[in-house]
Amino acid sequence: MTPRGRTVTALLALAAALAAPASAWAHAALLRTVPSASGTVNRPPTGVALIYSEAVEPRFAIISVTDAAAHQETTGPPHRAPGNPDTLVVPLKRIPQGWYLVYWRAISVDGHPVRGAFTFAVGPNAGPAPQFVIPSISETAATPGLVTARWITFLSAMGAVGAFVLRMLIARPLVRRVDGTQLRALSVAFWIVLAVALVATPVYMLLATADFAVRSVFDLGALLPLVRSSAFGRGFLDLELCLVLFAVAAGVAIWVDRPGRPRRSIVELLSLGGALLAAAAVLVVPGLAGHAAQTAPRGLSVVLDWLHVTAGAVWVGGLAGLLVLWRSLPVARRVAGLVVCVPRFSNVAFVSVLVLVGAGTWAAILHLPTLASLWQTSYGKTLLVKIGILAVALLLAAVNLVRTKPRLQAARDRPDLGTGAAALLRRLVSGEAVLVAGAVLAAAVLSSLAPPAKALASVGRAVAHVGPGAVRAVVNENGYRIELLVAPNKAAVPNDFALRLAKGGTPVRGADVTASFAMLDMEMGQQAYQLAESGPGVYSHSAPALVMVGHWGLDFQIRPRGGQPFDVLIVDHATG
Repeated sequence: MTPRGRTVTALLALAAALAAPASAWAHAALLRTVPSASGTVNRPPTGVALIYSEAVEPRFAIISVTDAAAHQETTGPPHRAPGNPDTLVVPLKRIPQGWYLVYWRAISVDGHPVRGAFTFAVGPNAGPAPQFVIPSISETAATPGLVTARWITFLSAMGAVGAFVLRMLIARPLVRRVDGTQLRALSVAFWIVLAVALVATPVYMLLATADFAVRSVFDLGALLPLVRSSAFGRGFLDLELCLVLFAVAAGVAIWVDRPGRPRRSIVELLSLGGALLAAAAVLVVPGLAGHAAQTAPRGLSVVLDWLHVTAGAVWVGGLAGLLVLWRSLPVARRVAGLVVCVPRFSNVAFVSVLVLVGAGTWAAILHLPTLASLWQTSYGKTLLVKIGILAVALLLAAVNLVRTKPRLQAARDRPDLGTGAAALLRRLVSGEAVLVAGAVLAAAVLSSLAPPAKALASVGRAVAHVGPGAVRAVVNENGYRIELLVAPNKAAVPNDFALRLAKGGTPVRGADVTASFAMLDMEMGQQAYQLAESGPGVYSHSAPALVMVGHWGLDFQIRPRGGQPFDVLIVDHATG
């Protein structure tokens, strides 16, 4: 194959990969265990195996096996089962008869931690199950420290790209049109912000890796080998590499740029194009390492995320650059310089805002299964905060557009308007920059939260909302009386799920009953179990199906013998 053919093939493969729906679940779900949860084995097992819905990196996983006295029974760290990356195995001592608690923690593809617990017994005379003290089974990646570090990383990377665009595309004619002016201050500001991004990215990567691996951030000898062990870590390593490439390309572009010339040379155009391509790569990496790459359709989601982040970068970096320009221009030439730059930036910012709003709205439609998700989920509430901050920033931008810009342009003929317009510009742009930085902070929180599960779209047909605590609900559906029972209705422990089915007061026997479990607070895929008939019209099954604290959709698919099949959906709140 010719080099050109290989290039075309590679591009087509990349496009196909991006266009394909994401096949991985956003969070690892524990599907099955060996020994089975709440089950009894007659012989002591040599290890405990946990089978997940996706590949889990063992170096970030914790699997603890303890007896009733809280003594640790493992003999080594967890490792992948040979030939099966979705299964983790931890070796055990030769354990005696009795009950044992298994506590596990894993990191999903998008960097969110998940954890749970279950018990099993070694028999044949294990005795009654003791009351184990179960560690916390709720966890989040949205801790204040990680969110702050993530915010600084995002804000500095976006600010560097926006400052570069202002310096090279928007403010460049200033030197030619206003005597005695230069762009040195903008270049210095760009390098300062880019330096912050280059430092903040690996710092955040190490902080997150230390949190995921439950290690000290100062234990670099242990952390550095772990960075590339997760998709999340590899994504931020790629971001650092793109930032370095952007720094080199931008340095060349600024070095060869001659703003005094009315037209760029071929060398200037090529260097500028290379720097802009590197900037585009910087802004696409966060989406590839975050929620966008885990949302179907993947290609559309990644493109929308990139457009949204790019528009925000041009806006926030340009605002900060305008403040630098306002401060650096000689007082005698300040108004003249702003007259050149502000209208040009206003036009670019106007387009950026349209792209930001359009791409953000479309992405929200992809991420939110229902309109009510906006006020019913943490993700939606944070999104509302971000929208509110941006709305106020847009209000200030509108004032700049309809008042400051016309006054500056009129100052060419009426110099007395210039000083007041420049002062108003500084105040409005300062407030706008702070608000947009606040919106980036909200975005950092959003990227640390799990988007709502698609299963929320089915909640509207739920016949009951139950929990916390043991569930006993009676509903009438399709001419049948259905009594639903869940006990003890706690997360990460075996629960008994039972359904009593009757029609006209007579138990219905021989029905086919399946229960499906969908996590409603985050995308985790579904588990399903067949309920066996344990008595006349009574169908039951015991399983650790509620693997996390939160809201669950329990969908019972009932197919009576010789009757019309129907479903019964309840929304259950499981606690720890």
